[in-house]
Amino acid sequence: MLSLRKISVAALLLLTGLVFAGQATAQEIIRNFESNIWVNPDASLTVREKITVISEGREIRRGIFRDIPTDYTDDNGNQFRVGLKIEKITRDGQPEPYHTERRSNGIRIYIGDKDVFILDGQHTYGITYRTTRQIGFFDGYDEIYWNVTGNGWSFEIVKASARVHLPEGAPVLKYSGYTGFQGDKGTAFATRDFTDGMEFFTTRPLEPYQGLTIAVAFPSGYITQPSEMEEIGYLLADNQILLIGTGGLAILALYYFLVWWRVGRDPAAGTIVPLYEPPEGYSPAAMRYIREMGFDNKVFSAAIISMAVKGYLTIREDDSGNYILKRTGKKVPLSLGEKAAASWLLKGANDQIELKQKNHATIQKARDNLKEWLRTEYEKTYFSTNRIYFIPGVVISLIVVGLMLLSARDQAAALFISVWLTGWTAGVYFMLRRGYRAWMDFLSGRNALSGIGAILLTIMAIPFLGGEIAGLIFFIDAASPAAAVLFLLLQVINLVFYHLLKAPTLLGRKMMDKFAGFADFLSVTEKDRMNFFNSPERTPELFERYLPFAIALDVENAWADQFSNAFANAHEGPWQRGSYRPSWYNGRHFNSSNLAGFSTSLGRGFTSAISSASTAPGSSSGSSGGGSSGGGGGGGGGGGW
Repeated sequence: MLSLRKISVAALLLLTGLVFAGQATAQEIIRNFESNIWVNPDASLTVREKITVISEGREIRRGIFRDIPTDYTDDNGNQFRVGLKIEKITRDGQPEPYHTERRSNGIRIYIGDKDVFILDGQHTYGITYRTTRQIGFFDGYDEIYWNVTGNGWSFEIVKASARVHLPEGAPVLKYSGYTGFQGDKGTAFATRDFTDGMEFFTTRPLEPYQGLTIAVAFPSGYITQPSEMEEIGYLLADNQILLIGTGGLAILALYYFLVWWRVGRDPAAGTIVPLYEPPEGYSPAAMRYIREMGFDNKVFSAAIISMAVKGYLTIREDDSGNYILKRTGKKVPLSLGEKAAASWLLKGANDQIELKQKNHATIQKARDNLKEWLRTEYEKTYFSTNRIYFIPGVVISLIVVGLMLLSARDQAAALFISVWLTGWTAGVYFMLRRGYRAWMDFLSGRNALSGIGAILLTIMAIPFLGGEIAGLIFFIDAASPAAAVLFLLLQVINLVFYHLLKAPTLLGRKMMDKFAGFADFLSVTEKDRMNFFNSPERTPELFERYLPFAIALDVENAWADQFSNAFANAHEGPWQRGSYRPSWYNGRHFNSSNLAGFSTSLGRGFTSAISSASTAPGSSSGSSGGGSSGGGGGGGGGGGW
């Protein structure tokens, strides 16, 4: 009885051990990876792979996939693409359905039907394909340097072998092999000769992501080297993106230059005569709109500050830096453009509004009203944007980018990134443009506030520049370095000519000269003021009256500096220390002893607040020992799906 119990326990333990042992060994592996490579007289290769796998229904459910690289970079950094033609796909000796997918550096072959799951167990897949441009031609010998298995398999490869079939009569001059991870120089392989070549086989299993690479050299003359014309054809094919992009870039630049020469050149500037008063009939907003040949937020802020100086509204800045506009109820003469903005900004019974995003609809409507009035009144009469000529340039750019993407490694990814980069690059450009202007203002100004703004804009630009660089890196991976550079240059040319195509009319040029003359008066230094005859006296009324014009013409610092000096030298009257304070502004940034700082804050801070409030939320030898695992042609890897 005791003996029977011992036997039962032993049997149970044995059975349990067998079960756990079975579970431990029940894993998906490549039992055998057998490759035959024929070197053809025309220098092409015919490759037949037999891949025997053990499927457990985990990763290998419908079948396997095989990655075969086609895009390489030689030692000189030149990119080239080898030819690849799939001739036959089988599973267990029978034809098997498959489909291919373009990857960033080659082709992925999915073997199996997406709607059919295979049975667990052993299956042998056969892949036969023909590939070109894989032979290296050297002094006195030719060479096949071939990554047999690829280093991208997620399965263990129990056994791998490769038989290299050389052209008839070609002897093996030298050979080498490498095993291990990418870059390793492992020697876990053995070789044997056969009639027309050399066979390599591993002497131990290859771990996941390890591979077998071989190199065999044979005398020159047994295969046909590409002719000079074929080499030229390869060169053109390898550099399609560069040729298309460079040619397209030249066509785009030539088109824009010819259009600019015809319609975009500005009339010659006249003699600039200093003016002590703004040209009659032109509001600050109108002057900036004509000078800039377009609308920006400073046009809108100049209009609001002009309304405040006239007494139509007041501007209050609270401790948090928020601006509140309040109607005074006074009957004051506004320009037609200012009336267009005021009709929405302080509409009906609403006598005040905060410049916050919650009021973006009202502020945006007032902004649009002013913009539309200015466009109707001044565009075409004073300047032309020539936008109609910009459209063909955009079309040319789209065609060039589209043709470049046809040759991209990963067309889908390149298309997505190019669309994203188009908008992102434009945003980065305008942000850098604002930052550049801020730094120029600071370097030519006399107060620290403009420097603070320049530093803040620079800090804000850093992550956006990082995004631009990241986008270009992804674009390089999906297409090529040349494609990324050419794509960026296409955008730069479009952005530059977007501005250059604008041109003033003769009347517009005449008025711009007058605006420049008035700006000269506003920005004159105390030393140069002596050269102005009958210059008006510096009074608080004069400072306030022309401040909106100074802001519109980007000379608010210089205009305020003139009065800061007057204040510093005065001991009585309107400039007596501490006695001056504008009735239309109340806020923390006003300092009668630093009018330049106040003007800068009002000009830039107010414009920034408006902007935020109006927005809704074969080239190297491997047989000589210079190779490694993962080197040479072929390669890739695979997995289950």
